[in-house]
Amino acid sequence: METAIIIAASSKLVWEVLIDTHCWPRWGPSVTEVRCRDRFIQSGSKGHVRTTPGLWLPFEIIDFIPGKKWSWRVMSIPATGHRVEALAPEQCRLVFEVPLLAAPYLLVCKIAARRIKLITESG
Repeated sequence: METAIIIAASSKLVWEVLIDTHCWPRWGPSVTEVRCRDRFIQSGSKGHVRTTPGLWLPFEIIDFIPGKKWSWRVMSIPATGHRVEALAPEQCRLVFEVPLLAAPYLLVCKIAARRIKLITESG
């Protein structure tokens, strides 16, 4: 299952926001803090996210195509996928992929997508 949004910003800018762990608490409604050796995630990056209830959960980046897509496991469970598709020089489509069993999490992803849109379109 997925949710998508069109953003009036370059796919490069949106991608940078997606892979910058310092930005995750700004756009991720369920993430309040991140601990990761890599500020900008890459294939195999590992760390911990603190969720809104205050729990620290381990994560690992399992699928990474630079500039295009990344997905992760949280607590060793496949979680969301994140995809950016260039539509024009200053327009792209941001897609969040959610496993069927986590369908209710689509609402959280819609909020995240709107936040990324605000961050990247405001400069």
